[in-house]
Amino acid sequence: METKTISSTQSKAKATERISGSEAIVRCLIEEGVDILYGYPGGAIMPVYDELYKYQGKIHHVLTRHEQGATHSAQGYARISGKVGVAMATSGPGATNLITGIADAQIDSTPMVCITGQVASHLLGSDAFQETDIVGISTPVTKWNCQITKAEDIPKAMAKAFYIAKSGRPGPVLVDITKDAQFEEFDFAYEKCTHVRSYNPVPTTDITKVKEAADLINAAKKPMIVWGQGVILGKAEEEFKAVVEKAGIPAAWTILGASAIPTSHQLNVGMVGMHGNYAPNILTNECDVLIAIGMRFDDRVTGSLNTYAKQAKVIHFEIDPAEIDKNVKSDVAVLGDAKKSLAELLPFLEEKSHSDWHQKFKDLYQIEYDKVIKNDLYPTKEGLTMGEVLKEINIQSEGKAAIVTDVGQHQMVACRYADFNVSKSNITSGGLGTMGFGLPAAIGAKMAAPDREVVSISGDGGYQMTIQELGTIFQQKAAVKVVVLNNDFLGMVRQWQQLFFDKRYASTEMVNPNFVAIAEGYYIKARKVTKREELAEAVAEMMQSKEAYFLEVCVEKEDNVFPMIPSGASVSDIRLE
Repeated sequence: METKTISSTQSKAKATERISGSEAIVRCLIEEGVDILYGYPGGAIMPVYDELYKYQGKIHHVLTRHEQGATHSAQGYARISGKVGVAMATSGPGATNLITGIADAQIDSTPMVCITGQVASHLLGSDAFQETDIVGISTPVTKWNCQITKAEDIPKAMAKAFYIAKSGRPGPVLVDITKDAQFEEFDFAYEKCTHVRSYNPVPTTDITKVKEAADLINAAKKPMIVWGQGVILGKAEEEFKAVVEKAGIPAAWTILGASAIPTSHQLNVGMVGMHGNYAPNILTNECDVLIAIGMRFDDRVTGSLNTYAKQAKVIHFEIDPAEIDKNVKSDVAVLGDAKKSLAELLPFLEEKSHSDWHQKFKDLYQIEYDKVIKNDLYPTKEGLTMGEVLKEINIQSEGKAAIVTDVGQHQMVACRYADFNVSKSNITSGGLGTMGFGLPAAIGAKMAAPDREVVSISGDGGYQMTIQELGTIFQQKAAVKVVVLNNDFLGMVRQWQQLFFDKRYASTEMVNPNFVAIAEGYYIKARKVTKREELAEAVAEMMQSKEAYFLEVCVEKEDNVFPMIPSGASVSDIRLE
């Protein structure tokens, strides 16, 4: 519930006009620059939809096929545009269906405002039809939430919602509005929120800490950077690139940090984490200074904290004070916005090359290439691999496509092998690992960036969790390229069952439908590939299409994703097979 107040710096009263609460909600969205809204109507939010009907020329409402699809679409829109994504639903089950996407946005720091209708205020607490305490339910997974029972409170609450969602470390906000507040009339005026008492979204960067960090970096013999999504959220790509190049430091990324600098950059040494690249994982435990930038030391990145980078001095650049020393103790913590703090760091850095240290990364990469990468990208076995599908997409897209993935083996393969030459190109569910994310998120991404190629890559399991959003693609004429890598299994779970449960494949084998027929049922051009000699031509046909396209590629059933760090193991215990 609301516990903070909104401050106003406006000295003169703004002109007002008398309108309903429901119209006020739409007007607030317009004032915040919202042009696309994802949602699903229902009884408790119907007054707002009635007003949206009148404002069709200013806000485009996208009817998704499920409320979860609305949140994921809003996430995809936010992740590629940098703007706040907006989703809307009715009370009860409509509101609760938003929760998975809200939780996903919270852990992945995605700016999103969700609007839910609620039963009339006199019915609150009476177990009325379609009543749920969505404020209570969503409190653990929102950055802020509130319930509105009076129309006059709508403008301030909406202004505050957008400010909190997009400021500092972004996140999701939920505003719940009773039906009587939507009908009630009041004198409307809107003022954007620029400050909330007791909320400090961007800590002041301490220049002495910046200098301490620079001293450690300059003295290091084997420095290593691990960067995360904070670089992208902070729009700090250029500052980050300048730091990396001047200091000559090998830089590795978390999956949400991918694309901040191009995959091909000579100092980009790959992905860290459970299925990350061999060299950066191994050398995390050999570097003498570890510089973490805009990342939170997630357990999938660190493995066992008892052994993670114990030999290294740790420098942590971070906007959220709660992340400092939460998982990994830092020797120097530099709080603040990445764009500003990295710009302040740059003049203090000495130009270095670290050629011997770089050679270690190259040597370990060669080991990984010989044992894993070559077999994934240039297989000699009969069955198709997920890696060679990504290779063909890279060829056709020249690494400029936005790759939107679901969760599972295909996600790890896509993160490992996709070429990311443009920032904001890897859109995936990181912290929550939400199966079903990919297809609706790709819709939002394509609508936010219609001039970019957007490729949704899913497994046959996650795809079927939100397969109904093909209807949204068809209705919106969104030219999303949909790829399903079909191994007739819940592949990642099956891999764990093979490696750790003696191949007891309990409830992981899929009996799948005719995916091509389903796509064609939604009037989407579709094709199925089962042979290697068909793959390149099929991918080229898909990527050259000006409309939505569905491509199913049947890959080996029991192929595994390596390298792999077993859960809870040290990053040094990475397996190549």
